[in-house]
Amino acid sequence: MSIWGKIIGGAAGLALGGPLGALVGLAVGAAVDVGIERTPATARTARHTREVTFTIGVIALAAKMAKADGVVTRAEVDAFKKVFKVPPAEMRNVGRVYDLARQHTAGFEAYAQQIAYLMQGNRPVLTDLLEALFFIAKADGEVHPAELAFIRTVADIFGFSPDEIETMILRHIGPDPESPYTILGVTPMTDDATLKARYRRLVLETHPDRLMAEGVPADLIAVATRRSAEINAAYDEIMAARRKVRERGAV
Repeated sequence: MSIWGKIIGGAAGLALGGPLGALVGLAVGAAVDVGIERTPATARTARHTREVTFTIGVIALAAKMAKADGVVTRAEVDAFKKVFKVPPAEMRNVGRVYDLARQHTAGFEAYAQQIAYLMQGNRPVLTDLLEALFFIAKADGEVHPAELAFIRTVADIFGFSPDEIETMILRHIGPDPESPYTILGVTPMTDDATLKARYRRLVLETHPDRLMAEGVPADLIAVATRRSAEINAAYDEIMAARRKVRERGAV
C-alpha cells in the first residue's frame, strides 16, 4: 500500500495526538463512512506513523496555503498535484484529506509546529516543504501578501532565520515592498557594517532638518519624516532579528 493509501487506510490514527492526529481521525472516519477499509493494526509501525504524520502535515499546509488569500484556484490545486505527484488512483482519498484540512478549525501554525517537531534537525526536508509552498503560492500568477505572510510564519516556526526567509523570498518573487531589507535597499546577505553605513546615509538624506534648510516644501518634509521613521524601524527590526539569531547560536 502506498503512503497515500495509508493515510486513509488507517496506518496512523488518533494516537498521533495534536492537530494532525485529529485530522487523521477525521479522514479515517470519512473513509470508513464511504466503505474504505482500515489497515489492520499490525501494519501500524512507528515508521508508517511518522510517514503518515508528515504526509498529513504536508497536505494540511498545502491546503491552508492555497486558501491563505481567501480563494482556492484550480491552478493551486494542480500545483499541489504536481509537487506531490499523487497517483491517480489515490486522488479521491488525498482530495478528501485536502478538503478536510481546508475546513478544519485548527490554525496552520499548529500543523507547522507539529511538523517542525516531527522533522526536527532535518533542514533539507523542511526546506523542500517551503519550496513546495512557494510553488503553490505562485501557481495563480501572483503571490498574495497573505500567502507571503503564511510562508514567513511557517518558515519561522520551522526554525529559519529572518535572513534565510528573506533570501528565499528574493529568490522566488523578488523584493517584498514591506520587507525591512527592501525599505533600506539591501539584501539579507548584506553584512552588518555595510548595513549600518547604508542606514546612516539614508537617515542623513531624509532628515527633516536638512530638508528644511534646503528649502524643501512642508508637504514633502512630512513625507520625508514618514520615510525616516520607516528607515529607523526597518534597521531596528533587522538588527534585532540578527541579535536573536546570534544569541540562539551561542546557547
